[in-house]
Amino acid sequence: MKFDIPEMPVKYIDGKRYYVTPEGVKYPSITTILACDPEKQKILEKWRERVGEKEADRISRVASQRGTSMHEMCEHYLDGEEDYSIGHMPDAQALFHSIREDLDDIDEVWAQETPLYSNHLKAAGRVDLIGKYKGTPSIIDFKTSGKPKQKSWITDYFIQCAVYAVMFEEMTGVPIPQIVIIMAIEGGLSQVYVERRNKYIGGYFKLRKEYDNQNGIVA
Repeated sequence: MKFDIPEMPVKYIDGKRYYVTPEGVKYPSITTILACDPEKQKILEKWRERVGEKEADRISRVASQRGTSMHEMCEHYLDGEEDYSIGHMPDAQALFHSIREDLDDIDEVWAQETPLYSNHLKAAGRVDLIGKYKGTPSIIDFKTSGKPKQKSWITDYFIQCAVYAVMFEEMTGVPIPQIVIIMAIEGGLSQVYVERRNKYIGGYFKLRKEYDNQNGIVA
């Protein structure tokens, strides 16, 4: 199953990421909206204070580069490319290999690294993968972590994927009931969480209200 979804340019306004829809509407990215969670902001601020601004920037930069590299390997592997790991650093390769068997549970790939948006949710973003996981249509997101994470710690991941599911259904008419988080963890471990979309989509509206309040947006 293939879908003709248009590319969307990205604009940065006051340091925030926006996508421009084919109709010319600018919607904030879902990650920008999720970053407005007050609890997450407090945790991030305390961490930066503890390790120092310079070290926090270094850690974030390294993690971002490694995560991007792992995502690229996932995309190439699922596209059937034999040289998917060439040119990637050993630490990123180790993360990828920790989840390679989990990737084999993806039965069908409908789209990868695809921009999505919703006029209903007034948000946009770029999804890692849409397809079938163990036979069920799913939004699948790849994450990296330095240590295992409890489900209660990653509610924002589930909300993000639930939003992608609503976006995709709005754009294509195809419902996606399931969300899957495949997480590569340093040390060769992996975690896979499978949840229902409808369990988490309500959390988006609470965070969207917080985003609007922080940015002076009147509904």
